[in-house]
Amino acid sequence: MTDEAGPRWLSGDEQRAWRGLVLVTQHLDGALDRQLQRDAGLNHAHYGILVALSEAPEERLRMGDLAGRLRYSPSRLTHAVAGLQRKGWVRREPCPGDRRGLVAVLTDTGRRELEAAAPGHLAEVRRRVFDRLSAEQVAALTAICETLLSDVDDAVRQ
Repeated sequence: MTDEAGPRWLSGDEQRAWRGLVLVTQHLDGALDRQLQRDAGLNHAHYGILVALSEAPEERLRMGDLAGRLRYSPSRLTHAVAGLQRKGWVRREPCPGDRRGLVAVLTDTGRRELEAAAPGHLAEVRRRVFDRLSAEQVAALTAICETLLSDVDDAVRQ
């Protein structure tokens, strides 16, 4: 944002916080992706799709709803689901009541793969994040994330 006086530069504290946020998100995403690839032959994005489907009613979601939950573009989701479909972990079915829509469905094989990958992934998440934070820091992190994501959620709904 700029005004007549020029851009609103970040303060030193804001700059430190911003750079830390960028670095930690990049570091965590890379580390979690490497762990899932190494231990389960699965990338982090595909893991997220399997988790979202496993948590959905009847383990199925309209593709558009799944894209919204994961904040993926429709084309990114289509490509990712196609890869999971080739492995037999997800299938796509016509959406009841909407001839143009598709539903992504977690298969039994996909559920087994997710169940096999989850313990190692959760151990890595715990090791890299939660084992290093106090209960107060976890509460603060939750509040910060919810505040920042509220803007993202508003944009997704528009």
